[in-house]
Amino acid sequence: MPSKNTLTVLACQIDIPETPSASARDQHLSDTAAKVRAHLSEKRADLVVFPELISIDYSRAAFDHLDKIAEPLDGASFQTWRAVAVEHGVHIAYGFARRGARGTYISMGVITPEGRLAGHYDKLHMCQYGASMEKEYFERGAHIFTFKVNGFTLSPIICYDIRIPELCRVLTLKHGVDVVLHCGAYYRDESFETWHAFATTRAMENQIYLLSLNRAGPTWGNSVFCRPWMDEKIPPERFPDTEEAFSYLSLSKAELSAARTDYTFLKDRLADYEAL
Repeated sequence: MPSKNTLTVLACQIDIPETPSASARDQHLSDTAAKVRAHLSEKRADLVVFPELISIDYSRAAFDHLDKIAEPLDGASFQTWRAVAVEHGVHIAYGFARRGARGTYISMGVITPEGRLAGHYDKLHMCQYGASMEKEYFERGAHIFTFKVNGFTLSPIICYDIRIPELCRVLTLKHGVDVVLHCGAYYRDESFETWHAFATTRAMENQIYLLSLNRAGPTWGNSVFCRPWMDEKIPPERFPDTEEAFSYLSLSKAELSAARTDYTFLKDRLADYEAL
């Protein structure tokens, strides 16, 4: 029976090929699922996490074909990851381009070990600078989403969301989130070197775990896992610079509790700053 005090996460910094068609998308999903099955067959996890839009290439060339490669909630990505979730008794959080009634969204879905869609999150903040052109192709979301695994409360956010501090603050203070799954597509443009600073700050100021997960490749990589307290003895856990990586991460309620007991950032907040 899974422990309610620990959580094992398989974080997948994966390479994603060009996906100009639905068949190319589906082949990539099949290839990635085979890799994940191989890892889960050797060592179990409670939760598998993927980066933003892992079913498709992040590029203007791919986005120009969203009419072919975007999916409904029960589309190819759901069907692929549902099979893996049931086979290995694991939760899976995965990125995909969601086709909705009002447009296309950058989304994260979460599947339970029983094969049920626990829910989905649509990216709230569209990025439009550097290598990003999201406002030209996607609608922004209008809700948050939390789910539970082993007694931990988790919430996905997506890439540019990390740079807006109010989101993580509300997730922590209003929704009791213990773990933020920050699923990104960070290209090595002028903003790339600033991303880790945002991730480590959000983790420590909210005293939460934060997995900041990028895709692999020569212009991507460098995912990072942040703990609720970090210092020179407990640094962030860094992934390879560019290569694919399937990393097992261990989280515990004891570590969360110790950080919040020893360092009383959250307890020492004033009730109202606007009134000062």
